[in-house]
Amino acid sequence: MPFTDSHPTITRISSSYSTFSSKEQMIADYILENPKQIIHSTISQIAEDLGIAEATVFRFCKRIGYKGYQAMKIALASEIVTPIEDIHETISEDDDESTVAEKVFKSNIRTLEETKQIIDQNSFKKAVEAFLSAEKIEFYGSGGSGMIANDAQHKFLRIGIKTFFYSDTHLQVMSASQLTSNDLVVLFSHSGASKDILEVAEVAKKAGATTIGITNLAKSPLSQAVDIALYTVSAETEFRSEALASRIAQLSIVDALFVNISMQRQESVKDSLQKMRNAISIKRV
Repeated sequence: MPFTDSHPTITRISSSYSTFSSKEQMIADYILENPKQIIHSTISQIAEDLGIAEATVFRFCKRIGYKGYQAMKIALASEIVTPIEDIHETISEDDDESTVAEKVFKSNIRTLEETKQIIDQNSFKKAVEAFLSAEKIEFYGSGGSGMIANDAQHKFLRIGIKTFFYSDTHLQVMSASQLTSNDLVVLFSHSGASKDILEVAEVAKKAGATTIGITNLAKSPLSQAVDIALYTVSAETEFRSEALASRIAQLSIVDALFVNISMQRQESVKDSLQKMRNAISIKRV
């Protein structure tokens, strides 16, 4: 994807990780794991530590949108030395209630802005097409991710799409084994490294279903295991985990998919919504 100056270095690397070659992934891992060390190292030191040519490091920097290693290092340094309060709105024990609320809202806004920046348009288009062509869609997730999967199933059920949601890992595997090439599975996992979610992804693919993974880390096993990967970006603070922040971004990705599908099926959506409203009207006093 094309990058602009507003894209942080770590975001550029994470969002493109799955497309890197093995050597590029080595460099990416090195930077992600040692960002502070990078800003004090030369390109020669990086190449020597990794056992690769300096030219390989230089090309990697070009690939993620910089003119070279020095430009990448300067950008990374500016990101690291920026006060953490400016980036993640760290909450202090001295903050009053309204200040805490303000910082939480700002953190959510930041999460949405960064997630929007890394959305790969081609992958998102493929995801929309997969939704439109599927005869049946199943949503899988456990814990906090299960709540997002449940919300997604609820949304698409409202517009007449045959959908199912499973949070129990045994039911996920059982249902996935019965899928066909006409079906779609959407898997939610913040870490992308849950053993259960990886197992069910494998079962669904063996059954022939198309798989979409919505996860936070571009280099996670889930992103490698699915047909289409959509990524979120979220930062951890002292009182707020990455997984908590990522739910806002996951919900927004689901909403964006939902609106796209609704727009392309306007007539059937209107009919389904009317049927749903008529049906639930009996629940009101």
